[in-house]
Amino acid sequence: MNLSSSWIIATKELKIFKRKRSIILGTIFFPLLLDVLFPLVILYAQSKSGGIPAAFLPGLLNAFAFFFVIAAATLPSAIASYAIVGEKVEKSLEPLLATPTTDGEILLGKSIAAFIPPALASWSGLSIFMVLMDRLTYSELGYILYPSWSIAVIFLLVPIAAVLSIELSIIASSRVSDVRSANSVGGIMFIPFMVIYLAGEIGVITLNPENLLIISVAILFVDLALFYFSIATFRREEILTKWK
Repeated sequence: MNLSSSWIIATKELKIFKRKRSIILGTIFFPLLLDVLFPLVILYAQSKSGGIPAAFLPGLLNAFAFFFVIAAATLPSAIASYAIVGEKVEKSLEPLLATPTTDGEILLGKSIAAFIPPALASWSGLSIFMVLMDRLTYSELGYILYPSWSIAVIFLLVPIAAVLSIELSIIASSRVSDVRSANSVGGIMFIPFMVIYLAGEIGVITLNPENLLIISVAILFVDLALFYFSIATFRREEILTKWK
């Protein structure tokens, strides 16, 4: 696999997505919305008599931080779903498929392009979240909570979650013939991560660094399997000859 070919495809894809203003704005503003919402929740709770018990704060903030993983799993779907079927609709896919570029190089390039904006947005949002939470909770905790091992593993889980969403969206995009269907399939990717979050909230699992690391490794193996599955099931000839 020629990585330079994949990078050329990725840069081309990123130039296309720059023109998709609604996708870019959604990718940027969703993590920023979380950065506004969660501090407001903390400020509101602190304004009530008694506020939030200091012993409860670290677990609450780590639960809030997990929403950036959910964001990373959700945001790439719009970009990745467009990767195959969107270009087919706009008649820009056939010239690429007619080149000697391998299926793996094409899919890797499209995956890179779908990965970069959501991952950077989620990492940036999580970084802002850390700073704001430290400023809001230092007086109650008596120490700076972040950075911590929990947030470090969440930083690691963000790209792994994004890749899972991308691979499933690209597989869906290569199997359907319209952008809306591909996007609806990719859009369900928040569900497994929301299940993990809810399991942590009701006490089925504990979202501590050790368990988050185990989840990260498990999803990483799924990411690798899905990438090779996407290559194995990518039907270049069918896309070129049968899609209408």
